[in-house]
Amino acid sequence: MKGHKESSINERKALLFRSLRKEVHDDRILNTMMSVPRENFIDSNSRNQAYDDVALPIEYGQTISQPLMVAIMVSALMLGRSDNVLEIGTGSGYQTAILSRLSRNVDSIDRVPELISKASIKLQELNCNNVNLMPAGSDLGCKERGPYDAIIVSAAAPKLPNILLDQLKSDGRLVIPVGSQDSQELMRVIRNVEDYSIHVLTSCKFVPLIGKDAWSLEDLRPGS
Repeated sequence: MKGHKESSINERKALLFRSLRKEVHDDRILNTMMSVPRENFIDSNSRNQAYDDVALPIEYGQTISQPLMVAIMVSALMLGRSDNVLEIGTGSGYQTAILSRLSRNVDSIDRVPELISKASIKLQELNCNNVNLMPAGSDLGCKERGPYDAIIVSAAAPKLPNILLDQLKSDGRLVIPVGSQDSQELMRVIRNVEDYSIHVLTSCKFVPLIGKDAWSLEDLRPGS
């Protein structure tokens, strides 16, 4: 029975990545994603959905992002092996594992300590030794460990957060969903010598980004 389940997962995985290659023409990113077992990062009850192209719920009201969205976001970062990366929203740790295989260092932040603990175990199992997991502070990002070559945000902000833009190196890239709590546009911002260039990538929907320069808990209460 176990062998049949593994065969089914491998078949679903092959189908998923054939589909993704029609949408994302970045073999380096897709091959790296294929090397990370998504089924390791989701609840055992959802294991048979690990290679469906959908977001899946994890604990504490969070989700593991749709594979297509992960591919789009990580590809948009234009990562090099020497890059220092900041991830905001560790979640399950799945995207963190992908980033770790594409860059020199990944600092990853989450507001939920329990998610950090679980992600840490999964990442250690995959020998992701260039990852530093941290609890989120009151300010967005991690100014003391920056500046960063790339920042990826797995939650939606109401506007581009200046505090994150300031943590980018020259030519650094920020990929972030921006918009209302109901719908957003995924943006890539590239820091230039004197200003920034902004590229809208696609429409999306993420959980809200909480912190200064983003949403407050008061904003998220019903009727607010």
